[in-house]
Amino acid sequence: MIDEFKDFKFGIVPLVGRPNVGKSSLMNALLSFKVSIVSQKPQTTRNQVRGFYNAPGLQVIFTDTPGIHKPRHKLGEAIVAAAERALENADLILYVVEASDSNISVEDERIINILQSTSTPIILVVNKIDGIRGGKDRVPQVISLYSQYLSFVATIGVSAKTGYNLERLIASLKEKLPEGCPWYDEESITDQPERFLAGEIIREKVLRLTQEEVPHSVAVEIEEYKSPDEYPDRKTLYIRANLVVEREGQKAILIGEKGRKIKEIGRRARIDIENMLGHKVFLDLWVKVRPGWRQSESELRRMGYIGR
Repeated sequence: MIDEFKDFKFGIVPLVGRPNVGKSSLMNALLSFKVSIVSQKPQTTRNQVRGFYNAPGLQVIFTDTPGIHKPRHKLGEAIVAAAERALENADLILYVVEASDSNISVEDERIINILQSTSTPIILVVNKIDGIRGGKDRVPQVISLYSQYLSFVATIGVSAKTGYNLERLIASLKEKLPEGCPWYDEESITDQPERFLAGEIIREKVLRLTQEEVPHSVAVEIEEYKSPDEYPDRKTLYIRANLVVEREGQKAILIGEKGRKIKEIGRRARIDIENMLGHKVFLDLWVKVRPGWRQSESELRRMGYIGR
């Protein structure tokens, strides 16, 4: 161990759990930065999204994984495979559940089966204790429920929304992680490129502004990304993006009457991208129909959901 990093703790820590337990919200709260998009709809996260937590003597590479569920199409298979791959090189796993849990769901049965086969230490994180009456009092019951199936090196109740117990969670991570050298500069917050983050923000607005099957049938492709950082003569960040759907009816819904829906998606996304990157943004959105793209290996490979 290099003397400079003696007693330094480092580790790769994926957050796993069924869809919609608040993994993305928890990672964003731990980082105090929005790396992962958030919505009330399940399967919001589709890719492994990494964020770096830096503190004196500690660097944690958090990985926000897609919710593990029974897939219904090739996109779902790719999403679940990405979540499972995130566990391969982990130093510690955060298994995120909810304070309202009173039984083991089908999705959690699948996750438990996966975690039972790993030797990686696991911390049980009971999230959303703010979401129900007596949430803090529910934590021991939830811990007892899951402890029937898995052994945990630590257990903790938290609220990603209010920040309750997040400092205690970080302290537990520092205690349990191995010694090591940091991989990234302490100023770094993620290894995701700006264009990926911009695309995810656009998809978040689609999720929040559409209903039923439409949001899950949409992919975002960034066709052009010209930033003042790369083009000093530019005063604005220009983004041209395609919203890819499977049917003409979904296209009509996304565009909306007189283009109102697509304009509102663009307006909200532009504000968030400007706040994140610090540039004025010109956002040019188009809707493209590609029938059955979620079942097409070639489309999923081209979009990056399946490795090339």
